[in-house]
This record gives sequence, C-alpha cells and structure tokens, in this order.
Amino acid sequence: MKISTWNVNSLKVRLPQVLQWLADNPVDVLCLQETKLTDDKFPAAELEAAGYQVAFTGQKTYNGVAILSRLPMTDVVKNNPLFDDEQQRIISATIDGIRIVCAYIPNGQAVDSDKYQYKLKWLEALRTWLEQQHTIHPKIALLGDYNIAPEDADVHDPALWEGQVLCSDAERAAFDRLINLGLKDAFRMFPQEPKCFSWWDYRQLGFRLNKGLRIDHILLSAELAQRCTACIIDRVPRKWEQPSDHTPVIATLD
Repeated sequence: MKISTWNVNSLKVRLPQVLQWLADNPVDVLCLQETKLTDDKFPAAELEAAGYQVAFTGQKTYNGVAILSRLPMTDVVKNNPLFDDEQQRIISATIDGIRIVCAYIPNGQAVDSDKYQYKLKWLEALRTWLEQQHTIHPKIALLGDYNIAPEDADVHDPALWEGQVLCSDAERAAFDRLINLGLKDAFRMFPQEPKCFSWWDYRQLGFRLNKGLRIDHILLSAELAQRCTACIIDRVPRKWEQPSDHTPVIATLD
C-alpha cells in the first residue's frame, strides 16, 4: 500500500498535473492540501474517472484539503472537533483499516504575528485530538503540509532560517510533541541523501539552486511504522510547467 501527500497550491490549476502524476504513480491514497476550491467546484468526477474515491472540504481562494483513495473510505470527518475553526484544514477517513488524517497546518506568517499564535494554538489542538484518535485507531497516519522543518537537516541554510517561521523553536517543539504521541517520521526512518526538500520558493531560482525546506511529512503510528519499507520525495512534478511549489511525498506500507 502506498500513501502520499501533496500540497498542490490550487487544484483548479494543478488538476492536469495531479491526474498525470496519479497515472504515473498509482498510489492507493493521496492527501491534497491547498485545493483552494469551494466544495461545489471540486473536480470529483474527473478524479473518480481516474479510479479514485474522494472526500474533501474546501473554501474559496484559501486552504482546502482532500483525500483520494483507490480503496473504500469510511467514517469521514471534516476538521478537528476540538478546535472551532472556519478554515478548512483537516479531513480524515478510515481506509483499509488505517486512519488517514490529511492536514494543512497554518503557515504562521511571522513569529511576531497573530497568525503565528494561531498556528501554535492550532497545533496544540491537533495534538490533543490526535492523541484521542490514536487511542481509538492504533493504525493512524498524519499526512500533510506541516509548515514546519523539524531539524536543521531539513533546511537548505539553517543559519539564514534560524528563529524564522517554519523553523522556530516553538514550532519544532510542537512537531516533537506530535512525535511523542508514538509517531514516526517516515522519511527519517531510512537513509536519505542530504539536502532533500519538499518545498522550494518560486523566487530566486529556489528549485534550481535547491534552496528548499522539508515541510511536507508523513507521520506513522508504531504499527504502521513497522510496515513501512520506504519513504521518498518525488521531485519530478516540481520540474513540470507551472508547478506547485511543493512536491509529493510517498510512503510504502507492506
């Protein structure tokens, strides 16, 4: 079973790329973030024609998340029931006995901003809810754009990013609290080449010069981590014309 995550930065713009990527990489589950579509505009028919069931929640212009699955989905839940939030950032479902949680964690803007405080509160509410979910679902996976580079190895220039949003101590501590629920960072379970990133700024030749961050993650509960045989970042879609600034991450579960 292959599960994956991809911040597409507008599904309206990136739908042809998603369909092409799925044709080339027929994963079992794909979690999407930043779909930026109201539910009535979601391209369910096109994705279903490609062989995927869909569950989604969105809003105009911002945010929006979706789960695409080649397998049946049950018990779909939108958002975090413990956090009152108009922003559409979480959707979860059970697929083949695995609780899949797709999350688009807030960016935070800047460490001295109200949006940063919102991000920290959002993350704490996520941790509390995920702790409950983990008790109910021992096989649980949290996939998405975390907007957190958890270690200096996940940053192209740690000195430049030190203390900045996405790399601040408080954000990394929040990531560690998720790990401390008994989850494993699937990518770091395996030897990886240095300077492996999942996001690159559109500006200043970010991708060409590999000035990126690893902020898209797949966290697995212990039972799933034991089944995980590989986790990779697929850089190919970032090379396509008019790409998302993020690229997919894929974990393989036996």
